[in-house]
Amino acid sequence: MEDAKWYVVHTYSGYENKVADNIVKVVENRKMQDQILEVKIPTEIVTEIREDGKTKEVERKLFPGYVLVKLGVFYDTKSGEMKMTDEAWYVIRNTRGVTGFVGPESKPRPLSEKEVIAMGVEKRTVEVSYEVGDLVSVIGGPFDSFQGTVDMIDVDNDIVRVIISMMGRETPIELGLDQVEPVLD
Repeated sequence: MEDAKWYVVHTYSGYENKVADNIVKVVENRKMQDQILEVKIPTEIVTEIREDGKTKEVERKLFPGYVLVKLGVFYDTKSGEMKMTDEAWYVIRNTRGVTGFVGPESKPRPLSEKEVIAMGVEKRTVEVSYEVGDLVSVIGGPFDSFQGTVDMIDVDNDIVRVIISMMGRETPIELGLDQVEPVLD
């Protein structure tokens, strides 16, 4: 496989775990680890306060009725698109509890990289080669080629705040960690 993309699979409500487990079992049995790479059900931990005043931590599904599947894809010269294999499509589509793929006319459409990051499916790690107080140059976006001083770095949220001089004023701007690079002397 050349690449991998995340797809969203629609399931009957309450069947998300069964669908995910069944897909994983079929992948192991048919040795399809190169085609179906990962199966996820995005969840969050929520603290509930009951009527008697006791608190309880509960795991909730972020997208009830949906399972995310990372599939190996290849370039189809006939259509000019990146596609999953027919075997992977068949296995997922015929898993008990699956109603279909999410996409126009139930045609599978992979999630964009922005959607994957926004949904928290995959965390990208950006290596930061600068620290607070360093002079950096903005690379990309509306402030491209501006230079400024790093004011704050938030690695967990992928944000850096840089103070730039704009129209004679010190202006703080927030950017992605990968949108700035250190200015080398």
